[in-house]
Amino acid sequence: MKERILSGATLVAFVAAIVIFNSSFPYALNIVLALVSAFGIWELISALGIQQRHFLAWPSVAVALAVPFCPDAFYLQLVFYIYTLLIFTGLLFHHQEVTFRELGVIYSMSILIPWALRTLVSIRNLENDGHGMFYVIITISAAWVADAGAYFVGNFLGKHKLCPNISPKKTIEGAVGGLLVDVLLLMLFGLIFQTYYQGTVEIHYWVLAVLGAGGAITSILGDLSFSLIKRSCHIKDFGQVIPGHGGILDRFDSVVFVSPFVFLFVSVCPIIVL
Repeated sequence: MKERILSGATLVAFVAAIVIFNSSFPYALNIVLALVSAFGIWELISALGIQQRHFLAWPSVAVALAVPFCPDAFYLQLVFYIYTLLIFTGLLFHHQEVTFRELGVIYSMSILIPWALRTLVSIRNLENDGHGMFYVIITISAAWVADAGAYFVGNFLGKHKLCPNISPKKTIEGAVGGLLVDVLLLMLFGLIFQTYYQGTVEIHYWVLAVLGAGGAITSILGDLSFSLIKRSCHIKDFGQVIPGHGGILDRFDSVVFVSPFVFLFVSVCPIIVL
């Protein structure tokens, strides 16, 4: 547990550095998301054992690197279209070396993971008044706080298994605890943010409550979905990049599901009222 807490603190410090330098170097967020996406896709490629299938591996890593830098929907569709052409053209020449299952998994994940993480950039850009990174903090917190809350509450109070056939350690008590902790901490973040700006901004606390509850639920869905992938690949973790947490995907699987949810919700119901 000590190793897990230290690694978590390092991740939080890393995110804080991105927030601090956002005004002077906004592309820091894009670069980090590109690297996270690329490492995550490579972990998935390694789990599938297709590192030597270069026609699959390298275009998939390339698209993961490119997507977070796409400025709009046109370039995003262009990148996905070129990737699709490359992958399926390669399959025509190498159809005896790779199964369609392997192609389907890596193709779908190479689109889902970088696209979902890219929504963090879209979330930041929703606010043009300098508060965009607050939205990003809320999004990442909605995923990670739910994970941490569920982990600690489950360890101390967990008795009833949530999905024993998929993730034996997850409990109903942990899931409920993670949801409550998520809601309370997001609302606390909102209070701290509003206090810092001394009443010049107003927070919709009900929006934070919805994001906390919805973030906890989608976080669990993301975690369980990627657990199914790990089970099908017969691995416990996607890697050991982050001590106590596993690989990049083990830490960001919940963010992949939470980030699009937050983007869609706050696009209609903003957190901040100016």
